[in-house]
Amino acid sequence: MEPIVQLPNQPLADRMRPVSLDDYTGQQHLVGKGAVIRSMVESGSMSSFILWGPPGVGKTTLAKIISRQLKRPFYSLSAVNSGVKDVRETIEKARKQQFFDHPNPILFIDEIHRFSKSQQDSLLGAVEEGIITLIGATTENPSFEVISPLLSRCQVYILNSLNVEQLTGLLNKAIKEDAYLKKMNITIREYEAIMQYSGGDARKLYNTLELVIRAELADQAGKIEITNDRVKERLQENIAIYDKNGEQHYDIISAFIKSIRGGDPDAAVYWLARMLEGGEDIKFIARRLVILAAEDIGLANPNALLMANNCFQSIHMIGMPEARIILSGTAIYLATSPKSNSAYTAINAAIAEVNSSGNQPVPLHLRNAPTKLMKEIGYGKDYKYAHSYDGNFVPDQFLPDELSEKQFYQPGSNSREQEIKRVLKENWKAKKRYDDEKREP
Repeated sequence: MEPIVQLPNQPLADRMRPVSLDDYTGQQHLVGKGAVIRSMVESGSMSSFILWGPPGVGKTTLAKIISRQLKRPFYSLSAVNSGVKDVRETIEKARKQQFFDHPNPILFIDEIHRFSKSQQDSLLGAVEEGIITLIGATTENPSFEVISPLLSRCQVYILNSLNVEQLTGLLNKAIKEDAYLKKMNITIREYEAIMQYSGGDARKLYNTLELVIRAELADQAGKIEITNDRVKERLQENIAIYDKNGEQHYDIISAFIKSIRGGDPDAAVYWLARMLEGGEDIKFIARRLVILAAEDIGLANPNALLMANNCFQSIHMIGMPEARIILSGTAIYLATSPKSNSAYTAINAAIAEVNSSGNQPVPLHLRNAPTKLMKEIGYGKDYKYAHSYDGNFVPDQFLPDELSEKQFYQPGSNSREQEIKRVLKENWKAKKRYDDEKREP
């Protein structure tokens, strides 16, 4: 049977894109009443800024709304397929418009973190002279990926993932207001699965809804009921389409990291290949390897962090396609390394203690004594220099008095940390004897 309504080729996410700040969902800390971006739009005085947040939270949409409400020309470049030449040509167009008393255009650069240093350098003059108002969008921390001179000329605003209530509102609005969907008899019985697959990403939410509806229309005409089971079934049937559009960015990096953590080099290189073939930013992959080396391997093999850091530096110099070899070698090395998260758990435990017990005073013998007065009141008194003792160890107290019995670092079960554990055990015994002797009358 033929479907009642034929869906258009234009994606639902584009059809439902809001055109004003009042229609915009989420980010009230930026666009709500009295918030910074709304205030700039209402005053007509717009400075350059960078929007940092996860995919599908409205970075591109917000830039377009600003341009529309301010009635400014809007130029858009993607760092994936634009070079220095494209940037300079766009800036030259904006420069020529200055002669016609036009307001300076907005230049929106998507995925600005992928721009090279030279590409970012080419923006500096135009931003500083006010030829363009730059709005950049990034899913990566701008502090790591945007050059300091450009970062100093732009504010950075953080966008949050949309919550369940906001996503539910978007779904219901699409069914009621979209020109095509409102002609259908669609009911959402269960929301959990579609929320789970969207992961706070509005674009992913709309794509999932549309994919399920298209599949249902192909099978039947009439009433469409969306349930958790139907969503899961339809997504499994269309998994190739789901991947092709880059929807599983975070799922695949998660699988990659968990494969390395779990010691499976074959799975690690498979997920690595998936990311590379999907056009993933190699710096994003390498940065995650550095984090993993510190968090999941740590003291079990300190060379892992050196390896990961060298990988990060090397891919900057080499680039693709050869960078794939460096990333593969590093992933395999990390996957086959012994694992320990002891450094990760130690610092978390220490931070928890700081938040719990507050700022404990530094013991007098550990305090710095740069002045005579400080020395006279006991700063640095009785401090024992470890290198003056056998084994470069002195059984002294280095924690605040209230925390003297605390132990944050728990050595892992790997061979290297078991040797560390043996040494620490001897040191703890010596310290206990020292503490007992101090307490004797």
